[in-house]
Amino acid sequence: MKFALIGYGKMGKEIEKVILEQNQNDEIVLKISDENLNEFTFENLKKADVAIEFTQPDSAIGNIYKCFEAGIPVVVGTTAWLHKLEEVKKKCADLNGTFFFSPNYSIGVNIFWEVNRKLAQLMNHQPQYEIGIEETHHTEKKDAPSGTAVKTAEVILGELERMDKWELANNDLSRHEDLSAALPIFAKRMPNVPGTHIVTYTSSVDYIEIKHEAKSRRGFAEGAVMAARWLVGKRGVFEMKDLLSS
Repeated sequence: MKFALIGYGKMGKEIEKVILEQNQNDEIVLKISDENLNEFTFENLKKADVAIEFTQPDSAIGNIYKCFEAGIPVVVGTTAWLHKLEEVKKKCADLNGTFFFSPNYSIGVNIFWEVNRKLAQLMNHQPQYEIGIEETHHTEKKDAPSGTAVKTAEVILGELERMDKWELANNDLSRHEDLSAALPIFAKRMPNVPGTHIVTYTSSVDYIEIKHEAKSRRGFAEGAVMAARWLVGKRGVFEMKDLLSS
C-alpha cells in the first residue's frame, strides 16, 4: 500500500514507523509538514492509496476536503473540530468521498468507552454518586479538554438522565458540589505524557475509578494504520466502532 502522511510531527513519525515495521513493501509516498506545504497537491495526493491526517484543528477540515476532492480515502486523528462533523459528512457524501474519524485510535480507549457506557447505565439509577473526568496530556497539546475526554463525557451523558452537558473545570477531581451540575472535565498538561483519562464515581461511602493510561503514542499510531488499511476500497463515513465490529 501507498500512504500519504498529512502531518509529519511526532505522531506522523510514529505512524511511519508502524507502517514500515508491519510491511516493508508498503511505501510512504507523501509526508506533509509546515516546511513543505507546497508539496500538498492533488497530483501528489493521487500517488497514495490512503491518507492519514494528524495536524491542527484550524487546518484539518481543509485537509480533509482536499483528500475528498482528490478521491483519496482519509483517516483523521486531529481533534477539536468535531463541532463541524455534520458539515464534513455532507461534503463527503456530495463528493462520494471516504472518511474515517475518531477522537482516539487506541483499541484500549475504545474499550474504555464501552466500559464507561455500561457503568453509566448502572449509575443512572444511583444519583448519590458524583461523577468526574480527568485528562492529562503533554504540554504541547493545544486543545483542552482532549477529544478523548469529550467523547468520554458524551458516552456517559448519553446514559444519564440527571446531566445533559459537560464543563471544563478548573479545580481538581476531588470536588464535592451540587450533583445536578454539569459533568466536570479536569484538564492537566504535563511534560512527556502521551495521555491519561480517569472517570470517577464518588459517594459518601465509596469511590470507583476507571482509568486508561497510554504508555506511548504507539497504540494511537497502530490504530490509525489499522483504520487506514481497512478503509481502502470503501465509500462513506466510518468510525472505530465500524472497524472493531467488522
